[in-house]
This record gives sequence, structure tokens and C-alpha cells, in this order.
Amino acid sequence: MTHSDLARRIHAVSHLTGTFSLRSGRTATEYFDKYRFEGDPVLLDEIARAMAPLVPAGIEVLAGLEMGGIPVVTALGRHTGLPCAFVRKQAKPYGTCRLAEGSEVAGRRVLVVEDVVTSGGQIVLSTAELRALGADINAALCVIDREQGGAEALAAEGIELISLLTATDLRDAS
Repeated sequence: MTHSDLARRIHAVSHLTGTFSLRSGRTATEYFDKYRFEGDPVLLDEIARAMAPLVPAGIEVLAGLEMGGIPVVTALGRHTGLPCAFVRKQAKPYGTCRLAEGSEVAGRRVLVVEDVVTSGGQIVLSTAELRALGADINAALCVIDREQGGAEALAAEGIELISLLTATDLRDAS
């Protein structure tokens, strides 16, 4: 499947119009409902296959952010063979009381994986917490960059944003 074919499929499955409040606090008139492409196992597998070559060399752990990054990181792990960590927005207060479940992140080169990036706020917060646990992080990989300042915000924190698709790619594919 070509890059433009994949963009067309994601656009057809997940593009909505209306008025939407985003996590960043912004309001948008179009929205890419990530759960529609994440809930389609065939499409999610194609997305992960296309993302696999974008994983930087030397990465030891893929860290998916709650909640949307979890299905993406799981599918991506199948295509790369890399172990996965599942990162909560905050550590649970029971059981293991861990922020990151699954693979250990301390002392390892970790790639943060997210579904859609707007402002980059959750990646910045989660990366700071993972770094405090000893993770070496300098990049994040997402399915869609909404091109609304996320890459710049991440760069200010020493994180390169790598995206499979941008909002422009999806608009051009429609």
C-alpha cells in the first residue's frame, strides 16, 4: 500500500467534520477519530507496517502512551520485534504502582509512540516522567501530526517528532 493510499484509507475511516474540543483546549472544525483507525485491525496493521521503517536505529523499547498509543505500539511491536512499555498518564495507586508497565525503560533507548499529536503536551509530560525513571528519549513517533505546534513544542524539550502522516497529507488525500 502506498503512502497516499494509506492516507486516503485513514481519511475515509476517521475524518469527521463539526465542532470538536481538543485536549490542547483548542477547538477544531475537523477531527481525525483515532479510535476508528485503531479499532480496525487490518488498517492498524497497515499503519504499523508503514511506521516500522520510521523507528530510529538503536531503539530498544517502544513506549505507547495511554490510551491511543497503546494499540499503535502493540501493532508496531509486532512489525519491529521490539518490546513495548505501556505508559499511564499517572502511576496507578495499587498493584505494581508503576507509570510504565510491560518492558523496563530504565537505562534503555526508548521511542515514545502516540496516535495523534496536536500540541505535543502529553508527550512532553510523559517523556519527562519516563526520563526521571532513567529512560533515554530523544524522539517520538506518531501516526498523525495535526501540524498545530506539536513538533516545535517537542523540539524545545529535545524530542524529535517523526510522523507517518500529517494533517496536510490527509487533506490532500481526500
